[in-house]
Amino acid sequence: MGRGRVQLKRIENKINRQVTFSKRKAGLLKKAHEISVLCDAEVALIVFSHKGKLFEYSSDSSMEKILERYERYSFVGRQQNAASESEFSYENWTLEYYRLKSKVELLQRNNSHYMGEDLDSLSVKELQNLEQQIDTALKHVRTRKNQLMFESITDLQKKIKEKEKSVALAQQAEWEHQQQQGYNALSFLFPPPPHPSLNIGLASFDGHQ
Repeated sequence: MGRGRVQLKRIENKINRQVTFSKRKAGLLKKAHEISVLCDAEVALIVFSHKGKLFEYSSDSSMEKILERYERYSFVGRQQNAASESEFSYENWTLEYYRLKSKVELLQRNNSHYMGEDLDSLSVKELQNLEQQIDTALKHVRTRKNQLMFESITDLQKKIKEKEKSVALAQQAEWEHQQQQGYNALSFLFPPPPHPSLNIGLASFDGHQ
């Protein structure tokens, strides 16, 4: 006698639910990779856990390109449009307009959410996902800020060392100048004695006379 069909419903036990999620997620990512390789298909897979953690997979093409292709096909009814952009019909331009308009509205809505506005319509999971995105963005901002501060401090320390070196060289030159002036003053006050050979010569000359 075969096994009865398992009824799909939410697993109440948190541990069992987490274990099942990990196993099913791994199997889903594996299947997505297999179909992309075996069938040369473009595959994009996005999974959010109940805590809002993001898991994603994309084939050789980037996730952004696949999503853009999906958006384009969703507006043209999944019919391939062989015409170039310069040969778009009025209908194509209309669809492109509404696609771009929807994209702008989505960006504006996301921007409002990032600013902490219009949050009443979001669910708990959506708020958790938004919080995670903001935390990730803050980490990038702090990392970049710390990098700039470190570079600024390093540059400032370098300038201080160069200034100290310049001051030291100027003080050394001033000290040498003062030493030279002092030596010249002493030479003026205490001139050197006459040459000894001259005195001896004069004495010998006088004695000879």
